[in-house]
Amino acid sequence: MPDHPRDLAGDRVELAPGEVPSDDRFANPDLLPVPVADRRWTTYNFTALWVGMAHNIPSWLLASGLVALGMDWKQAVFTIALANVIVLGPMLLTGHAGPKYGIPFPVLARASFGVRGANLAALIRAAVACAWFGIQTWIGGSGIYVLLGKIFGGWEGAAEIGGEPWPLWLCFALFWILELAIIYRGMEALRRFENWAAPFVIVGALALLVWIGVKAGGFGELLDQPSRLGWGAEFWPVFFPALMGMIAFWSTLSLNIPDFTRFGAGQRSQILGQTLGLPTTMTLFALLSVFVTSGSEAVYGVAVWDPVELVAKTDSVFGLLFALVTVLIATISVNIAANVVSPAYDLSNLAPRLIDFRRGALITGVVGVLIMPWKLTSTPELYIFTWLGLVGGLLGTVAGILIADYWIVRRTRLSLPDLYREGGPYWYAGGWNVRALAAFAVGGVLAVGGSHSAPGKGPFPEEGLIPFLKPLADYGWAVGLATSTLLYTALMGGARTGSPGGRREYDGRT
Repeated sequence: MPDHPRDLAGDRVELAPGEVPSDDRFANPDLLPVPVADRRWTTYNFTALWVGMAHNIPSWLLASGLVALGMDWKQAVFTIALANVIVLGPMLLTGHAGPKYGIPFPVLARASFGVRGANLAALIRAAVACAWFGIQTWIGGSGIYVLLGKIFGGWEGAAEIGGEPWPLWLCFALFWILELAIIYRGMEALRRFENWAAPFVIVGALALLVWIGVKAGGFGELLDQPSRLGWGAEFWPVFFPALMGMIAFWSTLSLNIPDFTRFGAGQRSQILGQTLGLPTTMTLFALLSVFVTSGSEAVYGVAVWDPVELVAKTDSVFGLLFALVTVLIATISVNIAANVVSPAYDLSNLAPRLIDFRRGALITGVVGVLIMPWKLTSTPELYIFTWLGLVGGLLGTVAGILIADYWIVRRTRLSLPDLYREGGPYWYAGGWNVRALAAFAVGGVLAVGGSHSAPGKGPFPEEGLIPFLKPLADYGWAVGLATSTLLYTALMGGARTGSPGGRREYDGRT
């Protein structure tokens, strides 16, 4: 068996004829490498993907969450911009394997965690994605409920189910069905949808800015409001956990970005597309939310951060319908791309014989409802510090292992056939790499072990789960990433020089 089957120009590797894995315990058509001929996503496709994903209601509300914690608008936008520049680094590093080998995230994770052990990393990512899917679907359904209520005269007197009016649950359910119907058509349908959704959502956001600007005759006092924290001792204890929370917002994609880059036409496409699409879009969107909210303060005397609530104040039927379509497209765009694609592949990796991409997407939809997403977004403290902070710490730990394995241990060299078979260099001990598990356990404990909540503001004890780790909790993503990267590299370095298998066992080559 050759070291690199069909290595095309050094950066485009695909399986040679006759080497397609046949063991259905570890492979199905959705997990196999994308043939080079089908890797067609361009710079525009990746940029459009990120524009479509970044322009959504939770992204809009990030700045408001930070302002609610005491920052002024400049501090909030700075925090969001810096976080997205930081998270772009691991995004590009893990994304490299996609255009080169055509493999999704759970298959890439087999190189470090083991052919079976990759299910651990995949299920962690899948669980987070299912929760995010539920959150986005609830927010989207709520937006539809508000706007339809405005168009048809409100839902006063509607009977309640579980403390919420029944039309809200109906909007939630219909939106849920629409999302799954789109993703059921596959990745090519998603690419086409993102291509036209991105510019449409941009137009919708700019239209909102023009509308409120004209109505206000300028912008309100929000832009002149000083920070309640200043730039001194009170600012930094809020800034660092908030920064980790903002990083955690897209840390999910820093793991499973190969699910998309595997369709890339080359490294240039994914690097330029992501660089143009992620940090710039998120920063501009944060600025847009601040300006629109400031205009709302001038018009209504109070800052209205929720764009759906703001649009609902208009009496224009056309404006309401346009906003309704924009909310639909924006929420579907991010939710399908960011929160359905990954768990669909992850669950398929768990049981390739039984679960294909479409079945994985359906399971994601069901789990996304069962986690009761309306609970996770109830307060800024719970959303930013508890939910995003915990997620960021765990996902940063997994990302560190992937990056260390692919870039430091293997120098981007993988053997495609061995990622799909028992007994090869990625089989380790019974399909599990205990060194990766050790790095994950240590990094995860250090990253989230000190998780704490203010009294009445979250599920953790005030003194932290592990009190002496409490000081690290505010830096969870960075702690997890750095710890797992260093520890995994050290453990695998010792394995390569001291194990009976020597270099051959861990090189990822046959």
